Amino acid sequence: MTEMPAEISAEIPAIDMWAFEHRARRQGFTMVAGLDEAGRGPLAGPVVSAAVILPPDFAVPGIRDSKKLSPGKRSRLFEDIYRHALSVGVGEVSPMEIDRINILQAALLSMAHAVGDLPESPDFLLIDGIFTLPAKYPQKAIPKGDALSISIAAASIVAKVTRDRLMVRYGEKYPEFGFSQHKGYPTKAHREAIQKHGVSPIHRRSFKGVKEYC
Repeated sequence: MTEMPAEISAEIPAIDMWAFEHRARRQGFTMVAGLDEAGRGPLAGPVVSAAVILPPDFAVPGIRDSKKLSPGKRSRLFEDIYRHALSVGVGEVSPMEIDRINILQAALLSMAHAVGDLPESPDFLLIDGIFTLPAKYPQKAIPKGDALSISIAAASIVAKVTRDRLMVRYGEKYPEFGFSQHKGYPTKAHREAIQKHGVSPIHRRSFKGVKEYC
């Protein structure tokens, strides 16, 4: 891969991860919550969302889209976020509910639950994706928001670590499926485990790759 010349790369402005939060605060909002979810793609387990309100002086370095972080780095940042955030809320929707209402609606519902779980009420929501919530709060949906907003990135880390830890516990309960390794995602090993052992109580029975074995 050809490296970009330094004189050209230096001209590309860095993304201001605080831009959306600062814009909301200039409009008079003070409790801006970022929202993101984890677990739309797996064949098993819940979908988990987080809502995070950061203080204006939040100075923890390294906050970015959780998918671009190593598990160890995510875990360290998870603790830092809980330590320094103004408020953190988490929402979860079960595999059974996912099957009942579909994964998109379940993801949005988990975000609504995360907002409701915030100890401090927000006055503005920044939401990863293209959909807003049926909520009373002013809000903005931001495609790829976990790469553009510090609050959404923080929420992505909290949601991902929370869900991963939950799947590790499910791995102890259902060791034949290897949930602690793949976290429910459709890896080759996971698909082979379903073929061999059938479907566990936490599998999403409406998903291709699972429903064939129900």
